[in-house]
Amino acid sequence: MSVRRALRPALGALVAGLVLAALSHPAVASAIVAGLGEAPRRALTPGYLAALALQHLILAATGLALVATAGIGLGILATRPGAGSLRGGVDTLAAAAQAVPPVVVVALALPVLGFGGPPTLLALVFYGIMPTLRGTVGALEAVPAEAREAATALGLTARQTLTRIELPLAVPAIVETLRTALVLAVAVAAVGALAGAATLGTPIVAGLQNQNTVPMLQGAAATAALAFLCDAAMVAVAGVLRR
Repeated sequence: MSVRRALRPALGALVAGLVLAALSHPAVASAIVAGLGEAPRRALTPGYLAALALQHLILAATGLALVATAGIGLGILATRPGAGSLRGGVDTLAAAAQAVPPVVVVALALPVLGFGGPPTLLALVFYGIMPTLRGTVGALEAVPAEAREAATALGLTARQTLTRIELPLAVPAIVETLRTALVLAVAVAAVGALAGAATLGTPIVAGLQNQNTVPMLQGAAATAALAFLCDAAMVAVAGVLRR
């Protein structure tokens, strides 16, 4: 499969992301608000919006790194021989963590972790660990039993079988799992504005407080654009890995 053909599935998300990014431009957002019959007020400059997008992306990427470490690690642990008794408990804890709304996690963490990024990162981990854990388990369980048997026949240890056979075969599916986790991280990171973190949720919160629709529209469109662009990047990576 050529690189161009592998990247083709990412085009839809890429185009959607670019269109939404255009909607976040102050002139376009102001025109939309005016078209809705409301007098447009002060809009965010492209430079400020880009700075918020960068901070938002850094926060989401940090959360993804934590989620990947915990989720993939627990997924590997749950699929090891003899760890069957742990699997149910780990899965239940991950499901319980995701059941708590991110806003609630941020609110409860504020007294302990303070304002800014830490409460948001905790919410990201809570919300992203279950799909990452389950995706990793599914990817490892999809590795053909024949591959494991061949590794055993060659004299590979359990650790060597994991690192040389199972994980390489499971990587494309794990990347798809991380794709979902990244999109969730971008969406949840916007909630960090409630804890004082500088994200694309900041203009949404400020717009609600000031009853200014323009920055609300800019923040929402920019957040959605970032999610689509990140999704396109992960689709492209998955496509290249499947070549």
